[in-house]
This record gives sequence, structure tokens and C-alpha cells, in this order.
Amino acid sequence: MKEKQVDPASQRWIVMGVSGCGKSEIGRRLALRLGIDFVEGDDHHSLGAIAKMRNGMPLADEDRKEWLLHLRSRIAHACDNAEGLVMSCSALKRSYRDLLREGDPALLFVHLNGDKAPLASRIGARAGHFMPLSLLDSQFSDLQPLAENERGFRLDIQQHPVELVNEIIRRHTEIFIV
Repeated sequence: MKEKQVDPASQRWIVMGVSGCGKSEIGRRLALRLGIDFVEGDDHHSLGAIAKMRNGMPLADEDRKEWLLHLRSRIAHACDNAEGLVMSCSALKRSYRDLLREGDPALLFVHLNGDKAPLASRIGARAGHFMPLSLLDSQFSDLQPLAENERGFRLDIQQHPVELVNEIIRRHTEIFIV
């Protein structure tokens, strides 16, 4: 049964996926379209975690804990103040998403999904990012796609960014609070 629909501009969003999928680009575009704040999740990694990734070492769950707690706090602040928010965050594992949802049970995940080859090409072409191509396999290994009982949906990164944002808004209209 359909109930009250949430205004997309008052929603808290996570744009998720492996490195190179376009989380930041699509997250920024979505936030701009909705007129709400965007938080770049990568900006909140510890210096130690960044150094580890830069040196080609994948992060363990413990390496991500403080980072995820910080992001959860930012989500909870937006939720408590009834503010919309778009955040980029890999959110690769269900346990990470569950922790983030503690900040807002209605958090909506947009999983940007794609094949390794185009992602590897994107990663190879970007400059100044700490995430090397060598870690892409570890990200795919850790990735647990959204389960049916998780609020969100998957989109194919082969679509143009404008089309992806349009699709996110369209799909949002299909999701209702239960």
C-alpha cells in the first residue's frame, strides 16, 4: 500500500558504488538539481586511511569505522534538522549501509553499477585521487549489492550523467515511506 511520498529535496541520499563509478559527479549533480547540500565522503577519510590506499593497500573494516561514524553523524544531523542531503560514499558492504542508516532509517541508496573495464579506464584517466587502479579488484570483492529489503536502487553508469540524475528523480517518485 502506498503512503506518503517524500519530497526528493528533503531526502537524505547516498550515491554509492566502487571507485570510478561516478559517485562524486552524480552526487554533485543531484544535489545541485535538488538545491541541497552535497558531502564528498572521500574528504572525510583519515590521513592514515588515505596513505594506506595511496600505497595500494585496501582498507579493512576497522580502517573505515571512524570514517563511517563521522558520515553517519552528518546524516543524523541533516535528518534531525529535516534537511535534504546528498553524500557520496562507497558503502560497499551491507554492514556499512546499516551503520549509515542508523543516522536516518529512511536513507536512500543509489548504487551506480558498472563493469570493470570502463571503471578502470575512468580511474586511469583521473588525476590527483588517492585511490589507485590496483584496488579496484578489492572493491569489487567487498561489494555487496543492495538487497531487496534495502531502500534504494541500482543504475547503469553507461548512461549520461544528466540521464542518470533524471532517472534518480524518476525512481524516487516510485519509493514511498512504509
